[in-house]
Amino acid sequence: MPDVGEGLTEAEILKWYVQPGDTVTDGQVVCEVETAKAAVELPIPFDGTVHALLFEEGTTVDVGQVIISVRTGPAGEAEAPVQEAAPVQEAAPAVAAPAVAAAAEEAAPEGRQPVLVGYGVSTASTKRRPRKAAPAATAAQNGTAAPVAPALPAVPAQPNGTERPLAKPPVRKLAKDLGIDLAAVVPTGDGGVVTREDVHAAAAAAITPQAAAPAPATVAAAAAAVPASVQAPAAETAARETRIPVKGVRKVTAQAMVGSAFTAPHVTEFITFDVTRTMKLVQELKDDPDLAGLRINPLLLIAKAVLVAIRRNPDVNASWDEAAQEIVLKHYVNLGIAAATPRGLIVPNIKDAHAKTLGELSTALSDLVATAREGKTSPADMQQGTITITNVGVFGVDTGTPILNPGESAILAVGAIKLQPWVHKGKVKPRQVTTLALSFDHRLIDGELGSRFLADIAAVLEHPRRLITWA
Repeated sequence: MPDVGEGLTEAEILKWYVQPGDTVTDGQVVCEVETAKAAVELPIPFDGTVHALLFEEGTTVDVGQVIISVRTGPAGEAEAPVQEAAPVQEAAPAVAAPAVAAAAEEAAPEGRQPVLVGYGVSTASTKRRPRKAAPAATAAQNGTAAPVAPALPAVPAQPNGTERPLAKPPVRKLAKDLGIDLAAVVPTGDGGVVTREDVHAAAAAAITPQAAAPAPATVAAAAAAVPASVQAPAAETAARETRIPVKGVRKVTAQAMVGSAFTAPHVTEFITFDVTRTMKLVQELKDDPDLAGLRINPLLLIAKAVLVAIRRNPDVNASWDEAAQEIVLKHYVNLGIAAATPRGLIVPNIKDAHAKTLGELSTALSDLVATAREGKTSPADMQQGTITITNVGVFGVDTGTPILNPGESAILAVGAIKLQPWVHKGKVKPRQVTTLALSFDHRLIDGELGSRFLADIAAVLEHPRRLITWA
């Protein structure tokens, strides 16, 4: 599993495009994976025949783990041996593991060992300290019988002060994030390695500790005291809840939103105004033969209005450098568009949106939305954004208080455009009205600057001729 995006530590296998026995060529896409940022297709870097798929679809795999084995030798022998053995069955004797490892080392051919792009083959020893033999295994080796004892709950081994729990770096990071002491986790991996599942199990146990089971008589008395009408079978209770693992895009979005909400001091301002003229312009542009084939909608003109307002208020287009304690002014606009996808909310951005014509901006918006819906947005498309637009109006929502995309200075929420009574030229008339909400980082944008920026956006959309006069 290569690192497909800037230091990510894991990815989920979404779909395999090959099966054991299939012939593959260098550069052929063999699977699709989802990282914490996007879905990515992985190519194979050599020719051969698929020998084995080491992980099933839906499995989350750490970066660096072997996920596919391909036979590349002329006689059908694999040049690239599996670097990590498949999990040993629990029923197998514990002493079998060293033998398997030794056999693998003897069978490993020398010479070229093709691996996935970006990863070389480590020559360092990967042997782990053997797990201490269980009493039964020790007795069997000594030829003596082990006493039979009732099954007891697994108890984590206490470290002796010198041994360090065995776990991969991503698992250690997970334990650190969840506040779990690895020394107190019961390992279930081969050779006493702590797995992700072990950490999650320890975290669940810490949150909902198991209470001591009451005596049977007490349980019976309690059950009798509860009316039959309110007694629910365990299966029925379980059916009332569904647990959904948070991973991939949803996981990183949740982490980013928490980090943004509690790092950048948010201020949100609102403005409600008449966009009847803009809606008329949208229809005129749709009928314009010079723009035939382009997608013309209110969001296009709102994006253009934001770019005009940034030109009038360039200081809003900035970021905060925490390490240097500096404000970094951006002389380019990478305009983010929040997009809801089946895998969660993502914010790809249009690079150098400030330099695009109306037609170019329309094409970029259409491509961005289509790519996001297909789940093909690349990590690069979601990096280095400066300001974001989120259109909550498509859901019929009037307004909201959006949270900043991390690293950006502001985010504009566009509410639903509705026909409402409005005072126009001294008379109450039905007009197209909407509400904009602007959240901004108060370290970068003070109240005056934020207010002028929001007012300018509204002014352009209220009188769209300013798209020309102010540009």
